[in-house]
Amino acid sequence: MSILNKIFKSYSEKEVKRVMPLVEQINGLEETISKLTDHELREKTKAFKEALQAGKTLDDILPEAFAVVREASKRVLGMRHFDVQLIGGIILHQGRIAEMKTGEGKTLVATLPVYLNALEGQGVHVITVNDYLAKRDSEWMGKLYKFLGLSVGLVIAGMEPKEKQEAYMADVTYGTNNEFGFDYLRDNMVIYKNQLVQRGLHYAIVDEIDSILIDEARTPLIISGRANQSSDLYKKANDFVRRLTPKIIVEEDVKDYDQAEDNEKYDYIVDLKAKSASLTQKGIQKAEDAFHLENFNDLENSTLVHHVNQALRAHGIMKKDIDYIVKDGEVLIVDEFTGRIMYGRRYNNGLHQAIEAKENVKIADESKTLATITFQNLFRMYDKLSGMTGTAMTEAGEFEEIYNLDVVDIPTNKPMVRNDQNDVIYKNENAKYRAIVESIKISHEVGQPVLVGTVSIEKSEKLSQLLKKEGIKHEVLNAKYHEKEAEIVAQAGKFGAVTIATNMAGRGTDIMLGGNSEFLAKEEMRKNKIPHELIEEADTYYETDNEEILKVREDFRTLVKKYEEQIREEKEKVIAAGGLKIIGTERHESRRIDNQLRGRSGRQGDNGESKFYIGLDDDLMKIFGGDAITRVYNTLGADENMPIESKIISNAVENAQKKVEGRNFSVRKNVLKYDDVMNAQREIIYKQRREVLDGENIHDSIVSMIEFVADNIVNMFIDAESSELNIESLNTEITNIFGFDMLETIKNNKSNSQTISEELKKKAMEVYAEKEQEIGQEEMRELERVVMLKVVDEKWMNHIDSMDELKNGIGLRAYGQKDPVVQYRLEGFDMFEEMINDIKVDVTKILMHIREQGEAKRQETVKITGAALEAIHSVDGGSKIGTDIDRTVRNEGPKIGRNDPCSCGSGKKYKNCCGKNS
Repeated sequence: MSILNKIFKSYSEKEVKRVMPLVEQINGLEETISKLTDHELREKTKAFKEALQAGKTLDDILPEAFAVVREASKRVLGMRHFDVQLIGGIILHQGRIAEMKTGEGKTLVATLPVYLNALEGQGVHVITVNDYLAKRDSEWMGKLYKFLGLSVGLVIAGMEPKEKQEAYMADVTYGTNNEFGFDYLRDNMVIYKNQLVQRGLHYAIVDEIDSILIDEARTPLIISGRANQSSDLYKKANDFVRRLTPKIIVEEDVKDYDQAEDNEKYDYIVDLKAKSASLTQKGIQKAEDAFHLENFNDLENSTLVHHVNQALRAHGIMKKDIDYIVKDGEVLIVDEFTGRIMYGRRYNNGLHQAIEAKENVKIADESKTLATITFQNLFRMYDKLSGMTGTAMTEAGEFEEIYNLDVVDIPTNKPMVRNDQNDVIYKNENAKYRAIVESIKISHEVGQPVLVGTVSIEKSEKLSQLLKKEGIKHEVLNAKYHEKEAEIVAQAGKFGAVTIATNMAGRGTDIMLGGNSEFLAKEEMRKNKIPHELIEEADTYYETDNEEILKVREDFRTLVKKYEEQIREEKEKVIAAGGLKIIGTERHESRRIDNQLRGRSGRQGDNGESKFYIGLDDDLMKIFGGDAITRVYNTLGADENMPIESKIISNAVENAQKKVEGRNFSVRKNVLKYDDVMNAQREIIYKQRREVLDGENIHDSIVSMIEFVADNIVNMFIDAESSELNIESLNTEITNIFGFDMLETIKNNKSNSQTISEELKKKAMEVYAEKEQEIGQEEMRELERVVMLKVVDEKWMNHIDSMDELKNGIGLRAYGQKDPVVQYRLEGFDMFEEMINDIKVDVTKILMHIREQGEAKRQETVKITGAALEAIHSVDGGSKIGTDIDRTVRNEGPKIGRNDPCSCGSGKKYKNCCGKNS
């Protein structure tokens, strides 16, 4: 690994050296730019836009634009970009990943490329990991952009479509990866152009890019709709599984007859490594007895088998307070990487309902997938993509292979002096926790702040109980309390503070030694009963004559100054005590997550230390080689309370992490291979939808569909062996699809299918032309769009489900020595072709049978639920959600022409009177 590090380091050093002339140019402009008035500085934005329109490129204006941002930042934010931040900004502008250590000011770095690229007027997206950071950064950095004359938008869940449209039309738009993704999918489900909220994917800067593009890449974004009502089968399956005896396998698989024989003593087997749970023969027999079945695995019992299998997974694999929590009678998924609650997400395929049955809460309806996309394919659609993180080097190969992004390690502003100590390993968890508590106690006694990282909610609460017994005051930060996380994390560097946090909780918030003066100032204002809205105005920059706001700002600055003096003194005490101490309670699957925890200490040249405590019964150790390490441990003959630092054991830990990282990369690549097949199909469907929304005339496409269906029908009823036509069946099908009889024509030309096809197309177009004359040309064009949207949406949604089922079963092809992905691509292509043909038939059939009606109205095909619960309403009021296009109105009695006098006696034309509502 050291060789690889050297390669990466030399590459980064070379790239940093390459951009240094630009940094020197920017620095050379600082004196000139600093002499400009505020007005002159703002006018630079207009001058840059004019230069771009005159033919200059972004690279041409980069030095001056960056110099302008630096000067504006000094005036507005009180912060001057360091040279290393300028380097980071240049790397981001080039569409690359800048790896910058914690505390190096990544948020400020982003302002440079954001401003520069926003000058093109096509929008810049700044993507963060949660709503809090999106809101914070849009307000904090937004002051800078607004000062320079740019508009800033914020996209978060729960906003009205009109608000989102405005946010996306802004020069700079902040939001989370989930919200940008869901908005993209929802935009491809709307039925009117004015319901679209996004305006294209031009340039994105992804904050914590490894978290979003690596950690979350295994789970695709899914918009779901309501499907079948949940049945009592979940409860019955749960009651059955609850009575069974499981065997839990946590070690590497041992394939021998003794184990197979031993397995049959249990009702079902749970393999934690493979994350699988299955009934044994003994369990199957119990199922047959419990449900009064002859053969549990008969095809007719497939629904029951599905419910039992999901109940097995719910009980055997899914752990409360690790994989999910129960809050207010609802099962909420916990992100395994961040420890955050994933609001709006639900496990699919009935697993979520099985967990709800297990936890005895209300079982929700099963959902149907309406739209889906992986983060890989979403972010690869941007014209330019870049990102920042403190830890990307361990995944540099994946960024290159999947996203075509290279990683450049940006040097720190001040040398790193943190002391990263060797891991210590204990025989079991209890011994490990005793050592951790003792270490915390020692640090706490001298006032050294301690941040303890845990991998789950369960472990954080266990450690909290141990600290309470010792009388050590501390804060707990996990998914259950994440609302307070920014405040807790910001104060984790105070003298004597002890903070327990799950993995990356509070990521994006700096831990400052001695504490954070702004948080303390706002806290005092809250205690003084100052309204929340005014507190938010306190550190906002814009000119105002409002005396109340000006008074609050003045008070806020006074308080900040007061606390800064206090914090300076406290920081000295913290430094003397050793700086921030990081304790890892176990190694994570990914080395990168461990590095993120270490990186919370040692910001901007601060002192500090980090140390990981490992138990041989930790999950990572149990699953990957725990027995082998235990044997080494026993050979060394150590007491369980004695720590061991052995190169053999340390290497085993790192090898286990590498093994998991490799497996996870394979999983993500596999997800992408399958989604690439869907992505090609998705692009075709979404392009067709967008043409309809744009109001394009699709009449030529409709004519082509009618002609295709006509040819297809005739060919379908030609006998392959005798080449004879099935006259009666063909005529029945023509009548069914086209709505008219052609029996005589078919009989007269039964030996010439080509003539029949031509006559059918001719007759169809004549009938269609009559309908158009009857309904009206403009009305017919809109009707074509209504029908096309309706049919395409229905067929596409069913196709997504079919492709999902194909993917779930395609693995069996491997037994026939066939590549499952290749087979998925081939069979998926056939299914897509079949769907396209079905669309043509349905569109033709509906339009050929339509009668004159009132104004054609588009309606949503299904009700959106689940992760994208926010309904897609029209900006101008919307239409009702339904399952059918506007009903056909058949004429009863004499027909009244649209331009005839209305029969009500109003004197108006029928179309402008009663005909409006017919």
